Amino acid sequence: QLQLVESGGGLVQPGGSLRLSCAASGFTLGSYTIGWFRQAAGKEREGVSCISRSGGYTNYADSVKGRFTISRDNAKNTVFLQMNSLKPEDTAVYYCAADPRLLVLQRMCAPPFFGSWGQGTQVTVSS
Repeated sequence: QLQLVESGGGLVQPGGSLRLSCAASGFTLGSYTIGWFRQAAGKEREGVSCISRSGGYTNYADSVKGRFTISRDNAKNTVFLQMNSLKPEDTAVYYCAADPRLLVLQRMCAPPFFGSWGQGTQVTVSS
């Protein structure tokens, strides 16, 4: 059974950093495009960053470009999201999701394209 588990969330001050992990079980992560998404209170879920199966293609939302970095370690069946220079507006529940298709276009880094989801991890940026 395909399962995704996010970890690494927490409370951090503005300007701080967090590293989120998305661990996969029940399937080979290297065969899937992986995306990170977030949903703030009262808002729709939005794409943050996506990475192709080999890691050769990455996409970022304009709001996180230059601050967040997505990476993957297929040998460890894990995808990471390094978040630096965090802002209060980054506060949200962060989800990782997987899809077996090769999704490389920016517009494909969106919730409707992904079929399998984790439960999410809360990130709160506040002083």
